[in-house]
Amino acid sequence: MASASTSWPEGNFSCSICLDVFNNPVTTACGHNFCRTCITMFWDEQFLYKCPVCNKLFKPRPDLQVNILLSELAAQFRTSVRVKEQPDVEPGEVPCDVCTGTQLKAVKTCLMCFTSFCPTHLEPHERVAGLKKHRLVEPMDRLEDRMCKKHDRLLELFCQTEQVCVCPFCTKADHKSHPVVPLKEEYEVKTVQLGKMEAEVSQMIQERKLKIKKIEDTVEMNKKDADRKIADGGQVFTALIGCVDKCRDEFNQTVQAKLKSTEKQAEDLIKELEQEIEDLTNRSSEVRQLSQTEDPILFLQAFSSLKDPPPTRDWTTVEVRPPSYAGTLRRSLDQLEETLNMEMKKLRDAELKRFQQYEVDVTLDPDTTHPWLILSEDGKQVHDGGVGKVLPDNPKRFTKHVSVLSRQGFSSGRFYFEVQVKDKTGWRLGVVRESIDKKCWITFSPEKGYWTILLNKDTLVFKDNPDVRLPLRAELQKVGVFVDYDEGLVSFYDVEARVHLYSATGCTFTEPLYPLLCPFGHDGGTNSAPLIISPVNQTD
Repeated sequence: MASASTSWPEGNFSCSICLDVFNNPVTTACGHNFCRTCITMFWDEQFLYKCPVCNKLFKPRPDLQVNILLSELAAQFRTSVRVKEQPDVEPGEVPCDVCTGTQLKAVKTCLMCFTSFCPTHLEPHERVAGLKKHRLVEPMDRLEDRMCKKHDRLLELFCQTEQVCVCPFCTKADHKSHPVVPLKEEYEVKTVQLGKMEAEVSQMIQERKLKIKKIEDTVEMNKKDADRKIADGGQVFTALIGCVDKCRDEFNQTVQAKLKSTEKQAEDLIKELEQEIEDLTNRSSEVRQLSQTEDPILFLQAFSSLKDPPPTRDWTTVEVRPPSYAGTLRRSLDQLEETLNMEMKKLRDAELKRFQQYEVDVTLDPDTTHPWLILSEDGKQVHDGGVGKVLPDNPKRFTKHVSVLSRQGFSSGRFYFEVQVKDKTGWRLGVVRESIDKKCWITFSPEKGYWTILLNKDTLVFKDNPDVRLPLRAELQKVGVFVDYDEGLVSFYDVEARVHLYSATGCTFTEPLYPLLCPFGHDGGTNSAPLIISPVNQTD
C-alpha cells in the first residue's frame, strides 16, 4: 500500500463537516467520507438521513463501518504533515493538533473529536451546526489517555470500589452499583492523603537518617572504646612482659651465680691437687735417686736426711657437688604469680566498675510473691515469713517455688543490680524469662528460662543441667548480676572480693528478662536474714 505523502492535498484526508483530517473515517453508499463522530452527530439532528455533500437520501439510517484503508492513510498523513520543529507554545501549554506549520497554542479540546484546536482550527466548531454540539473543554494534553477505551468518553468520574477512573457510561454498566465521585473531588481527597503520606515518608526518612547517625556514632564510640581497651591492654601486657623478663633475668642470674660458685670451688680443688702432685713428684725423684745408691754408708746417711713427706689431704671424700637449683624456678614463678594476681585484681576492679555503670533500679513485684514471702514496703527486701498467707489469686504469682520477681523487665541493652546475701546460709538469685511457669515444680536451668546461682550451706552452684559447681573462697556478702541482652551474657560477681563467679555465654534471649530472688526458708532462724537489693557503691 502506498504511504501518504505531504505532496497530496490536505483535502484528500479532510472531513467535509469538521474540515479536519479524518478521525475514524466512514464511507456512505454514495462514496463520500466523513469522520464517524461528525456524520453521526449530523444525522442525529436530521429527520431525513442524507449525505451532507450530495444530499442523497438513505432509508433506513445506514449502519456505517470505519474505512480501515482511509483511516490508515489519514493517520499516516497526519503524522507526515506534523511539523518537526518545536511548537510555538510555552512549556506546560497544549499545542494545536491540526496546525501543519508552526504549532500554535490550543485554546480548546474537543471531547468528540479527541483533538485540541488553536483559534483558527476551532472555527468549524463555532460555525457548523453539527460541530457546535461537540463538547469543548479547556485544553488537555495526551487526550487519548483521558478517554474511556470502551465508550470513547472523557474519564470524568472515579469509582471508589475499584479505585479506577470511569466515564458516565461506565456508571450505567460495569460500575452501576459502585459509589462514584467527580475526579476533582477524589483528586482533592487523594492529594490530602498524598500530603500525609509524603509527610509520613519524610518523617520515616528523617528517623532513619537519625538512626544511621546514631549507629555511626555508636560505631565511632565503639572504635574509640576499642582503642582505649587496646591501649589499656597493651600497658597491662607490657607490664606483664616486663615482669616475665625481669623474673627470667633474675632466674638466669641466680643459676649463673650458683654455677660460677661451683666452678670456683672446682678450680680451687684442682689447684690444690696440682700442688700436691708437684710436691709428691719431687719426693718421688728424691726417693728414686736414693734407691740407686749402692754404698750402704752413703745410702744410710742420705736416707736419714730425707725430708718428711709433704702433707696431703684425704681426697677420698672430696668431690665437687653440682649446684642445687631447687626452688629457684618456683620462687621466680611465685613472684610472677603475685604480679599477675595484682594485675588481675586491677582488671577485675575495672571490669566490675564498668558493669556497675549499667545499674538499674529494681523493686520487687508483690503480684509475683509466693505466699510464704514477706516484702518490705519499699520493695527492696524479701525474707521467708515461715507461714503461708492467703493472697488474691494472680496468674503472675509463684505458687510452688518460693520466689519473687522484680516489677521491671528488660528486653534490650545492658543492666546490672546487686543483692546483699550477708548472714544467709541459703538463697537463689539471677534473671528469668517472662514466660516461665510459676505454678509448677520445674528444674532450674537456662533451657527452662532460668539463669540463676544458688547457695546451699557451703555449696555454690550455677543452676544448669547438670549444675556447675563454683568455688566459694569466703562468705559471700553481696552478689552483682550483669546482663548484656544483645550479646547473650549473664555474669555473677562477688562484689566485696571483686571476684568473677560465673558467666553464662551464648544465651539467646527472645523476650523480657526479670530479676528473681529466692531467700529460702528461715531454717530455724539460721537463714532468717533478708535478701536486700542494694544500691551500687562504686567506691567499694
